[in-house]
This record gives sequence, C-alpha cells and structure tokens, in this order.
Amino acid sequence: MSQQVKEAIETKKQLMELLASREDEMIAIRRHLHENPELSFKEEKTAQYIADFYQGKDVDVQTNVGNGYGIVVTIKGDRPGKTIGLRADFDALPIREETDVPFKSKNDGVMHACGHDGHTAYMMVLADCLIQLKSSIAGTIKIIHQHAEETPPGGAKSIVESGVLDDLDQVFGTHLIPALPTGTIGYRSGYAMAGRTYFKLVIQGKGGHGSSPHQSNDPIVAGAHFVTAIQTIVSRRLNPFEMGVVTIGSFDGKGSFNVIKDSIEIEGDVRYMNTETQQLIEQEIRRITSGIELEFNVQCELTYTADYPPLYNDPETTEKVVSILRNSEEKDILSVVEIPMNPASEDFSYYLEKVPGTFFNIGCKPKGVEKAYMNHHPKFDIDEDALLISAKSVAEVVCSYYGINE
Repeated sequence: MSQQVKEAIETKKQLMELLASREDEMIAIRRHLHENPELSFKEEKTAQYIADFYQGKDVDVQTNVGNGYGIVVTIKGDRPGKTIGLRADFDALPIREETDVPFKSKNDGVMHACGHDGHTAYMMVLADCLIQLKSSIAGTIKIIHQHAEETPPGGAKSIVESGVLDDLDQVFGTHLIPALPTGTIGYRSGYAMAGRTYFKLVIQGKGGHGSSPHQSNDPIVAGAHFVTAIQTIVSRRLNPFEMGVVTIGSFDGKGSFNVIKDSIEIEGDVRYMNTETQQLIEQEIRRITSGIELEFNVQCELTYTADYPPLYNDPETTEKVVSILRNSEEKDILSVVEIPMNPASEDFSYYLEKVPGTFFNIGCKPKGVEKAYMNHHPKFDIDEDALLISAKSVAEVVCSYYGINE
C-alpha cells in the first residue's frame, strides 16, 4: 500500500471520527435555529449566526450573496484541483408550530417545518471538519449557505447569477424527508422534482345588482368557467405519459350576496417535469384566458411567472454517488433506494442548470412514529440521528471526489 493511499485512508477516518464526535453540536445548532426561525429574505439573525460560526477560521467568507442573506464559504485545499459546491438552505416557513418539543419556535407563526435548520446544522459542522483537514484536499470546496429557498424568486438563482460559483465543477445537496426511515437515503436520476410556475388572473367585468344580471358582466361566472376549463389541460391536452399539475389555490370573489362584483382575482400554480410540458400548459392557459374574454365580454389580466425549473440530477454523477453510498462502511447508512419523481419544487435546480451534480434525500422519520408528519406540516419533526447521517453521506461524496477514500 502506497504512502498516498495510507494518508487518504487516515484522512477519511479522521473526518468520520470528527463528525461523530461533534454530533451533539449539530443537534444543539439545529435546536437553536429551530427556536429562532426567520422567513425567506428576512433571515438577518440566522445569517449572522452562520457567519459568526466561521469567524477566525482559515476560510474566505462572502456574505449577502445574491438577492438576500446568502453566504458562500470557500475552503481552499493545500493543493490545486477541482472545485465542488455543497449547499444547505436556512429559511423557515410562515407556519404556527404545533409540535411539543422543548425547543419550539419562539417566533409565533414562523417555523422550521421543512428541515432547513437540520440542513444548516450538519453543514456547518461538516464544513468546520473539512477546514481542519484541508491540507489533505487537492482542490476547493464551496459551502453554499442559501437563503430564501421557500419563497420565489428564491435565493439560488441570484447566487448563481452573482458569479461566485462560476468555477464549480460539480454541486451536491441533500434534503431531510420523514417519508423515509432514518438511515435510508433516497435518490432519483434525471428529472427528480417538478418545476413550478405561479399565475394570477384578474378578471374585470361590470358590476351590478343581483336582480339584474343582464345589465352586468359577471366576473365570478367567468372565473368559475376558467377554473373548470384549465383542468382539461392535463386531462385532455397533456400526453398521459407526462407529468403535469394545475392547481387553483385562491379564488377571491367575496362580496355581498346580492351584488354582482366588478372584478375577481384567481391565483394558482403549475407543476411540470420538463420544459415542453411547461410551454404547453402556458400556451393552453393563455388560450383559455383569451376565450374567457370573448365568451363573457370581460377583460383579463394574466400574470404568469416561472419560479423554479425542474430539478435534473445528472445521471452519471448520481450513479457515482449511489455507488459511493452503497459501498460506505458507515454503519449509520443502512440503505440507498431509488424513489419516485417528486411533484414538489426546489430551487437547487438552478445550481444543476449551471453544473452537473445531484440532490438526494436523507430519511429522518421520528422514532416510534408509524406515519410521520411531512414537510410543511405544523407538526413536522425529525429524528435528529439523521443530522450525523447527512454529514457522513456528504462526507463520503467529498472523500470520493478528492480521492480521500479506501
């Protein structure tokens, strides 16, 4: 066995031991963040907490990256080589927490209901361990602490556009999910998560008395027709083998029972797995909107904004990551399984549009629970054992990428 191989084995061993020794710290960080959640684009104190963690360490820290409080920490190895990005998001949701934990949110109506507190906690400790071992790294690692994943336009797109990641060769990210048991890692090659578009339709009609509809142009009737008509896009216009969802989330037509309103607002979103489906659904919604104007003699103002593109995991990179994790000797990693495509959206897709990489899920189903509350539920919770598993999983990928393995 060569000296270089011996050193690589020893470095990986040190990294895994360091992570295990700091599991309690990961949990403490997660609980601090859970108690002090902040909404997208308002994460000032969270960002300061993260930046303070790196103060005095031998790294380059860039704050206020992108359109908010994004932070990019650059760990330069002692030898030249390729550059990878590791991302963790840190914003919370406008949800009133209903869990019964001693570290419950102190900010009423704001909650870490999607696991971003856990993502940030494990990534901070992993980054610090990598800093300590950077003399063994032949290349550069950029830790992306991302703001505002939950709220469009999100933070990822602006961080990419800032140029700070122009030198990335690959990028990796994870997400805690209680649908999988702790110790299980879920992956999906190719298109894995849906793209999302927001739309709002304002229908301007002519108001009047409920007793004289012939003297009015009722926008509620026009809107009801729109709601029904757009459901036929998926059922009658989309190829049955493609995935598409059109949802109406808000129909604001409230008024007096005997008055015909003069205008209403309808809001919703669209999900899709590829750009062709995205274009077809947009085309059909615009066509139906034009038809509504003619049929009901109303004026329509349609706002149609693509938020996040579909998330595409590079097949070659994903295959490599799956192989790495399945061959891991870490006892905490119990299984690696393929999971179905997810109709939810994730702005990590912007990083994957720029460079190849992969985004995988870490099981965190709480102990003793038969059916866990899912992400975005007010009773969402995680098994904190998943924090160390997350750190070790990403560490395995990093070690393999830089040849720090057995």
